[in-house]
Amino acid sequence: MSAAQGVTVVRAPDLFERVEHDERVEQFELARAQDLVPYFRELESEPGPVVRMEGAERVMLGSNNYCSLTEDPRVKRAAHDAVDMYGTGLTGSRFMNGSIPLHSELEHEIAEWMDAEAVVVYTAGYLANVGCLSTLLTPRDTVVADVADHASVLEGVSSSHAKLRPVRHARMDRLEDTLRRATSDGGGVLVVVDGVFSMEGDVCDLERVLELCRTYGARLLVDEAHGLGVLGERGQGACEHFGIERDVDLRMGTFSKTLASCGGFIAGPRAVVDYLRVHSRAFIFTAASVPAALGAALAAVKICRSDEGRELFARVRSNAAYLQRGLEDIGYRVIGPTRLPGREPIVSAIVPVVVGDDWDAVRLWRALYDAGVYTNAAVFPAVDRGSALLRSSVMASHKRDHLDRALELFERVGRSEGVLG
Repeated sequence: MSAAQGVTVVRAPDLFERVEHDERVEQFELARAQDLVPYFRELESEPGPVVRMEGAERVMLGSNNYCSLTEDPRVKRAAHDAVDMYGTGLTGSRFMNGSIPLHSELEHEIAEWMDAEAVVVYTAGYLANVGCLSTLLTPRDTVVADVADHASVLEGVSSSHAKLRPVRHARMDRLEDTLRRATSDGGGVLVVVDGVFSMEGDVCDLERVLELCRTYGARLLVDEAHGLGVLGERGQGACEHFGIERDVDLRMGTFSKTLASCGGFIAGPRAVVDYLRVHSRAFIFTAASVPAALGAALAAVKICRSDEGRELFARVRSNAAYLQRGLEDIGYRVIGPTRLPGREPIVSAIVPVVVGDDWDAVRLWRALYDAGVYTNAAVFPAVDRGSALLRSSVMASHKRDHLDRALELFERVGRSEGVLG
């Protein structure tokens, strides 16, 4: 019956109304009006140490192309060969018509590299975390996660409806207290941490985390997205750096950083990997990676596994240490190497400059961008309120003159903007 027939119709609230008053959207519009938006800037060249962006050359300190393999002729050729052999897309999921020999070879190569029983490849790194966590966990289980873990971790936990017990960043005392409480929740317990945290670039104390997991009967998943191809003699990541790569239950990695492509993987026991293959909706109902992405990732993995890979990893760490020291010498507040008791400082590829206020960070970003340096402005909610930073990162292909040029511009802009004394 209609309203005209005497029935009162109750209209639902407008679903889009909240969009018009969203704080982040309002901030975005304000920044756009002042041409201060640090996001969606268009890259007009390959993501090398110096790039062309929006009509000008800029030193690139905002890329995750850690080993500089996106420009490698062998990686490019492998992508071309894959397209020539299999076409531009596979038009279906791995579960159905989307599996090709490149998938099997890539999973085998990664499993050998990671010293893992088995590996399953997902179309995106984000999907690897979401697919793994949403499949393995149930509402009866508990996840203990560092609050600085990647958003895909939180998404995966949310999808599983498992209980989430967050832990303050890098607080091992809080981790133990939380694990003690989690054992009484009644289900299984999984600890999830980033090996290298994506914004601050600090390295998790995985030895201590693993020790606590064993004490309290919890399983451990380590997200190696930003450690892969940077830490460890063989570039396995933070787990290898601590010598526990064979002891950690599950490891996640991406292709979109060191491996010069797009995709992700979960490495672990064969039984768990096979369980994901037949239960993970993010795997079963997502189209398979395009052949070019698989070919590129496979070629990049082979380079990383060669002697050349070891040289690339060492060069990344050397460049990061050089940039970090240079920024500190200028007078910037930098989140430096991770210092753990009884260990040498651990350098990742990420060198964040702490600014504090969101708008101050955006203004500094814009001044650097205009001067010829591209870095990433990280503001709330990517970081805590009042902890805005410029997330800089290095590549193996950065030469000293690239970094010296960037440091010169950081100093000049810092003084002109009143950031430095």
